[in-house]
Amino acid sequence: MLEIERFILGPIQTNSYLIADPSAQKTVVIDPAWEGSQIVKEARKRGWTMTAIWLTHAHFDHIGGVAGVVDEIPPGKRGSLPIGLHQEDMEIWKNKGGAPMFGMELDPGPQPNLLFEHGQSLSLGSLRFEVRFAPGHTPGHVMFYCSEEEVLFSGDVLFQGGIGRTDLPGGNHRNLLHSIQTQVLSLPDSTRVYSGHGPPTTVGRERERNPFL
Repeated sequence: MLEIERFILGPIQTNSYLIADPSAQKTVVIDPAWEGSQIVKEARKRGWTMTAIWLTHAHFDHIGGVAGVVDEIPPGKRGSLPIGLHQEDMEIWKNKGGAPMFGMELDPGPQPNLLFEHGQSLSLGSLRFEVRFAPGHTPGHVMFYCSEEEVLFSGDVLFQGGIGRTDLPGGNHRNLLHSIQTQVLSLPDSTRVYSGHGPPTTVGRERERNPFL
C-alpha cells in the first residue's frame, strides 16, 4: 500500500512528496522543493531507503531541494541515485530552474541521469507508476500515475480549482489544456490528485468544478 507524506517547502510553498512502499521499506521523493535534508531525515525516521528522485518539471521551486537530498545520501551511493526528468526540461534545469530570473541563487544538484518518456513504467517496491507526458506549464512536464492506488502526482498541471501558469518561458496554454484533457480527465473520477501547490483533489471534483476547464 502506498504511503504519502507531503511537505510544504520553499519560497512558493511547493508540495514535495515522500512516497513509499512500506512493505519494501523503499521510498522516492517527488519534487524536492527545498530543504532536502528534512525530507531524507523523515525517510530515515520511518526506516525507508531513498531509491530515486522524480521531478515533474525543472522549475526552481521543484528542484531546490535536490542537492540537499543528495548530500544526505552516503558518498559511495550518490552517483547511482536515479534523478529523473524529461529531456525537454533539461534546458530549464541548466538555467537553474529559472531562479536567476527572480534574483535567486540555486544549486540544482547533480544533472538528472534518468530521462523520462511518456508511458514509461517506474517501480517503487511492488508498486508501479506510469509516466504521463503533460507539456504546457513547461515543455517537458510529466506526471506520475499509479492505477493500483488511483493516485496521480500532477505537478503544476492541475490544482484544486486551478491550472498551471503558462506565462513563463516554454509555457503554452493550448498545450496545457490538451494535456489536462488527454492525460488527467481521461482517468477515473475517483483518482486522487496530488498537485505541486495547494491541497489534494480528485479528477471528478476538477471535472465538475474547476472554472478553467
